[in-house]
Formats: sequence, structure tokens, C-alpha cells
Amino acid sequence: MPGIDKLPIEETLEDSPQTRSLLGVFEEDATAISNYMNQLYQAMHRIYDAQNELSAATHLTSKLLKEYEKQRFPLGGDDEVMSSTLQQFSKVIDELSSCHAVLSTQLADAMMFPITQFKERDLKEILTLKEVFQIASNDHDAAINRYSRLSKKRENDKVKYEVTEDVYTSRKKQHQTMMHYFCALNTLQYKKKIALLEPLLGYMQAQISFFKMGSENLNDQLEEFLTNIGTSVQNVRREMDSDVETMQQTIEDLEVASDPLYVPDPDPTKFPVNRNLTRKAGYLNARNKTGLVSSTWDRQFYFTQGGNLMSQARGDVAGGLAMDIDNCSVMAVDCEDRRYCFQITSFDGKKSSILQAESKKDHEEWICTINNISKQIYLSENPEEIAARVNQSALEAVTPSPSFQQRHESLRPAGQSRPLTARTSSSGSIGSESTNLAALSLDSLVAPDTPIQFDIISPVCEDQPGQAKASGQGGRRTNPFGESGGGTKSETEDSILHQLFIVRFLGSMEVKSDDNPDVVYETMRQILAARAIHNIFRMTESHLLVSCDCLKLIDPQTQVTRLMFPLPSVVLYATHQENKRLFGFVLRTSGGRSESNLSSVCYIFESNNEGEKICDSVGLAKQIALHAELDLEEQSRLIAASSRPNQASSEGQFVVLSSSQSEESDLGEEGKKRESEA
Repeated sequence: MPGIDKLPIEETLEDSPQTRSLLGVFEEDATAISNYMNQLYQAMHRIYDAQNELSAATHLTSKLLKEYEKQRFPLGGDDEVMSSTLQQFSKVIDELSSCHAVLSTQLADAMMFPITQFKERDLKEILTLKEVFQIASNDHDAAINRYSRLSKKRENDKVKYEVTEDVYTSRKKQHQTMMHYFCALNTLQYKKKIALLEPLLGYMQAQISFFKMGSENLNDQLEEFLTNIGTSVQNVRREMDSDVETMQQTIEDLEVASDPLYVPDPDPTKFPVNRNLTRKAGYLNARNKTGLVSSTWDRQFYFTQGGNLMSQARGDVAGGLAMDIDNCSVMAVDCEDRRYCFQITSFDGKKSSILQAESKKDHEEWICTINNISKQIYLSENPEEIAARVNQSALEAVTPSPSFQQRHESLRPAGQSRPLTARTSSSGSIGSESTNLAALSLDSLVAPDTPIQFDIISPVCEDQPGQAKASGQGGRRTNPFGESGGGTKSETEDSILHQLFIVRFLGSMEVKSDDNPDVVYETMRQILAARAIHNIFRMTESHLLVSCDCLKLIDPQTQVTRLMFPLPSVVLYATHQENKRLFGFVLRTSGGRSESNLSSVCYIFESNNEGEKICDSVGLAKQIALHAELDLEEQSRLIAASSRPNQASSEGQFVVLSSSQSEESDLGEEGKKRESEA
């Protein structure tokens, strides 16, 4: 080949300096070729590795596309069009994977094999011959030095022979090695061109073969399929862009509209309370007792479902039943460490929950919603309309009657604070209610403009005029156990019945009827509903003393009698039908809102699960008072009978007392029979 420089092999024996200088140039060229070919080998090896990885990845992609129809996506559903499309893609990609596998094999044979052979065989041969030639040249130089040092005066044939033989052997070895080395260096000039061109030729031929196989597989039918898929993708993209634009606009609108709602307690004037709801959902904090005095608060999502209150923790799929709120009672309560708390008590009084709302608005809406559900308004055809009608009647009755208010002011003792009064609301829920609330009329039991007194006016002096005397309120300090103090006998000291109970005053209001136990139930419902609507949760705790003469409310701290009710004036008493902790009695007094001289006031209390026992005790006191002529043995028997458990009917315990003495006697006889049967 013209233009190829060669080392003169015929001058190897002479080994002139010019020959050695030319040999150095060839050795430098061999080193440069070796470095370049190593880099080219690494680059081509990367192509080969990448092609192998591409072939494996393409095969894996085809396999995954085939398995798409076996996947179960939570939001994907059964999309047959997508499944068939991906199946067709998997077939095409599988064919491409086969083509890539063929390309990998061709690259291994036509590209990697030639350059690997040159690197591993030819370049290593040059390095080996270079090392051998260097050793032979050093041995020859050492032999010549020994031969040159032979002594001229003392010739030794044996030594001379050995040195001469050594020179002969080393020179011959150097000459032969140098000739092979020169031949290899001369041949390298040809091999380097072959080592560069053969791998590139194999690479291009393999790619051309690959493209030919691809053109055979990618026919016109596949191009039409790809065109249709491209059109579908563009349609989906346009639909996505439109949906994204709509969502962005929705986000902007919600950001503007929700800005006032970011405040945890929004202004109630801007966001009024909706009292007509029969469904509500939101986050509440629930109080869980962890000890006798310790408790924790857990935040959960609560929602109403029919007559049930459901709770759901964050991340749960569905909610669980928290409480049955049909016929339940709900009222705002005062928690020492929390605001906006309210308590829900089940219809039987066995289960109660204290929940905390985030804002005052939510607090009132939850109470009103549960009240509406408790009355089973949700079972009607138009629950919101009926709830609005019921709540409207409650809101219209907020202002008390002027005549009664003036009379109430005149009876209030001097120096006393005005008791908290509010109109009742029919949105409360106590006891079983009829679902047909539109036809419900309360005028037969309670006057529509009747105010409610939520607190007890305690006496400030020994003898109080006005209201204290009218209601039987005594200012003298009494001893509930009948012991005398200061030489003065108690009014009830001669009574053989002294029973003391812990009660909490819920409220009182004037009623129109005192001969039907429903008046007590309706008064309970209205008072609790009014407490819930007006956020009144404080209750005055007192000791109720039941004796044969009267009922007394005694301050537990000072032992001062707050109120005293003469026993003959108590004409009706009853416990709640389901919640036995609630009880009340009707007191017939002189004067009132009616034009006649007599009026009836219903007082409602809450006890510590002793409502029935208190009613039993009042009934026993009435019987003892009516049969004062009985001997002591009979009275003792009646007292013993009162301590036995009483079987109350499902409709609640009540007693209706008439003003007629004969009727009272008959009722006493029936009470004795009932006590005997118990």
C-alpha cells in the first residue's frame, strides 16, 4: 500500500543508531494507536451495551402492555378501547424488540469482534515483542562488553571460547527478535486501518439491516393506526386543557369566596346561623375520659345520617355509628378548658357525648340540627320547610309578654339581679315526637307567649315580701335533718318523712293545664330547647328536701332555703318518659297571667339518676299528709315501702292530684294498694 512507512529489516543486524532512532518513532506511533483504539473500544462497547439494554427494555415494555388488561385500577374501570389499543401496541413493540435483539447480535459479531481481536491480540503482541527485544538487546550489549575485556597478555582459550560463544548466541537472538519486532511494527500500520474500518462497517451494516426490518414491519396499516392514535391523543389533550382551565377558574373563584371562611370563628353577621338544617357534616372535637378527672380531645369528622350521628376518622373509608340521636336531648355546656361545647344525651339517658365545634356559628347550627333530627323532622316530605316553620314560631316568641314582664318586675325583690328569661322554642327534642309536626298545637298545654325562668332568685333577708312569699320562699336557715338550732323549731321538725336529694334547676314556666302529665313533658322539651337555642348551660345545684309539709330547695353551701313549695299546692309531678334523670312538678298558686285567681307553674329539675325516686318520695309525702290520722305503725310501713324499687311504666311516672278532698283520699287508697303490690 503506497504511503506506508516501513522499518528496514535488512539493517537489523547492523543495528545502527539511525535504525534505532527510526524504531523509536514506530514505537511511539504504536503507543498512540493503542491509546486511541482503547478509547474507541470503550465507545463501541457502550453502543453495544445500550443496544442490549434497549432490546431488554423494549421486550419488558411489550410484556407490561400485554398485562394491562389484568390490572385493577381503582379509578380506571373496564376500558375495553384502551385495552385493545395497548394490545395492538404491544404486538408492534414486541416485533421491534425482536429487531433490536437481531441488531444486538449483529453488533456483537460485526463491530465488537474485530476491534476486540485487534485490542487483545495485535496490540498485546507488539508489547510482548518490545519487551523481548529489549531483553535481547541488553544481553547482547553485556556479551560485547565481556568480549571487549579479554586480556591481551594472558590469553585463556577456555574463557575466550565462552565469551565468543556468548556473543554469538546473544547477537543471533537480538537479530531474530529485532526482525520479528520490525515485521510486527510494519504490519501494525496495516492492521490499524483494518481495526478502524471493520467495526464501523459492521455497525453500519447492522443498522441498515435493522432499518430494513423496521420498514417491513411498519407498513401502511400501522401508519394509519398511529395517525388515529395521534388524533385521539390530541383530543384528550384539548379536553384536558379545557378541564384544567375550568378547574383553575374554579380555584380562583373559591379562593375569593373562601377567604372569609379561613378565619376559624367567622363573623355571625356575615354568615348567619341556619337553624332549619336536618343534615350537617363537619369536624368536631370529641371528649374522651382517660381517668377520673383527666380527659383527651380527639378531632374527627362527624355527619348526620337519618336519625344517627356518624363519626369518621381521617383516612377511613366509611364512618361508624357514634350515637342514635332520635328523641335525644342536646344542650350547650360549659367546659373549663374549651369553648363552643355541647352535650348530646341519648333518649334513655345511658349515653352522652360532649363535642366541641370550631366556631360559634357551627356550635349553634349543630345544636339546632340535632334538635330538628331528634324531633324526626327528617322523616317528613319537606323537612327544611317544617323545620323553618317550627323555628319561626320559636323566634317569634322571643320577646316576653309586657304584662307578665311588668308583673314579674314588681314581684322581684329589691337588690336582686333580674333572672334570665327567654322565650321557649319548639325546635328542642325531648321524648317521643310525632313526625307530623305541622299539625302540632301547644296552646292547649303552654301559652305561646310564656317566658321561661332559668335561675332561682335566692333570698337575701329573713323575711322577703313579694315573690318570696308568693312562691312559698322562706328566708330562715333550715336544717334538712330536723335538728333545732338557736332554740327555734323547724317547720318540718314534726314530720316523720325527711328525704334529701341533689337536684339542678333547669327552668320554670307558667302552664295552662295541671291535670295532664303531658304538660310536664312539653315543659321539659321547651325548656331544654330554649337552653340550647340561647346557649344557656349553667344550672343551679340545690338540695331538695321532701317532707310531709312542703318541698324545699336548700342552698348546699349556706343551708339557706331558696324556695319552699307547700305540699298541698303540688298538684302534678312526673319523670321524663325515657330520661329518668329529668323530673318536674306543677305548683298551683294564687295569681298569675290568667284572669282567674289561680295559676299553675311547672318546675323542671335534673337529678343524679333519682327522678323516679324523688317522685316516689313526693307521692309518699302526699299519702302521709292525707292519712295523718293513721297510727305510727302504718306510717312506718309506708316509709319502708317507699324504699323498695319502683317499677315505672314505659310512659313515665306521674300523679295527678285533685283539689277535692274525696278524690285525694281515693288517690291515697290507690297509692297504698300500689305500694302494697310493690
